[in-house]
Amino acid sequence: MDKSIIQLVDELPTDNITVKVLKALDYVAPGEWSNLTGFDNSIRTITGETDAKVIQRIRDRSVVLYEDPQKGYQFAIKLYQAIDKADTAMGTAALANKLSEKIGFLSFLGNITPKADVTQSIDLALKIAVEIIAFCKLNGIPQPNPQEFANSLANNYQNASLIRMVALVCIDGILPLGPNFLSKIHNVISGTDTSAITQNPVFSAINNFLPGSNPSDKVGFLSQSFNSVQGWMNDLVSKTGITPQSISSNLGNFIQIADDNLDFVAAFLDQTTNYYEHTGTQTVARGLILEAYTLVKEEIKQEQEKPIQDVSSASAVKSDNNQYEVSKTVEVWDSEDEDWYQGTIEKIQDDQFFIHYLGYGSSYDEWVGEDDIRTRDLRAADDNGYAVGQKVKCWDDEQEAWYSATIEQIQNQQYFVRYVGYDSSYDEWVDSDEIS
Repeated sequence: MDKSIIQLVDELPTDNITVKVLKALDYVAPGEWSNLTGFDNSIRTITGETDAKVIQRIRDRSVVLYEDPQKGYQFAIKLYQAIDKADTAMGTAALANKLSEKIGFLSFLGNITPKADVTQSIDLALKIAVEIIAFCKLNGIPQPNPQEFANSLANNYQNASLIRMVALVCIDGILPLGPNFLSKIHNVISGTDTSAITQNPVFSAINNFLPGSNPSDKVGFLSQSFNSVQGWMNDLVSKTGITPQSISSNLGNFIQIADDNLDFVAAFLDQTTNYYEHTGTQTVARGLILEAYTLVKEEIKQEQEKPIQDVSSASAVKSDNNQYEVSKTVEVWDSEDEDWYQGTIEKIQDDQFFIHYLGYGSSYDEWVGEDDIRTRDLRAADDNGYAVGQKVKCWDDEQEAWYSATIEQIQNQQYFVRYVGYDSSYDEWVDSDEIS
């Protein structure tokens, strides 16, 4: 099952070789990138929001947006993951080739691995193509458009997106290919037989993502993609003065490097880093959070303009199927985990609801009864997230079971509840740790 965007961002490492490499490249784009990890932390940092309830709403809306195939967020993540996984195999091939050139008894490896310059050139061109495709998906551009991307790269790229392109130039361009990397790549892309490019393992891994109806069209897109960013790459090198030596000097804090083994270092980094996936996840998360934040702010504005419904009476909180409808986002009780999960109603049949859980695959979809779903009005909620009229589950120590109830009154950290299906003689006050 694919991981949710929450999981992906929460699991981003705070310190590993990838992070060290990206931090080492800060001298090229000073202060542009910080290793933003943890989804809630990302929300706070990107939006400046501190209200826990608003942060939760942004988080929930981000999950919904990520699951929407029309948005392209999930598609972009798959692209970034695919290029890095395939790049590991390419790094192995490049390293094997270098060993064959420098150590005689391994010379036979040269028969089955490409020349390093060809390998690295194709690697970089494919990463540019992936960046263009992902950029267009994330920005609602129907077809991959290298020129649109080039314009944005020159004028709008920043944060994780910019450091990703800086790393591409340094780690996949200058370090393995030298200062003349642009001309080498141009010669490879324009002078290499189409079949040699299409047999490349990375090309095979992302072939289905590339536009074009045949191999020639796809290779043509690679050439077009590379040509669109040559100017930006050349300007970056000219303005910052990046050299193989300056890169190795900054990487030297954690890798023992000699000037004559930079090609080995480049191959090593191919195998041990996933900077495209790491920064790509951060790029997607930033876009998601900003879009979700805009939507949530608008929702809050509209809610503030409406009078809050008085739900203090028993009649107002009476269960009613009419409050649920197809496509509505609800919370669903999981009796095994003893917790509520967000989902959307896909179908309704009598008092049963077919639920798709947000952030989970369709294999988890299921029918649930009305007793196990609820909606929440966060505007009226207390610090614990509870409000009068809200459906909750209450724990009974004697029966060792959860019972459905609605909150009738709130006083400090205690809640007066009425159990669903029971008369008022069972009403009681419960503590916050007894309800969910």
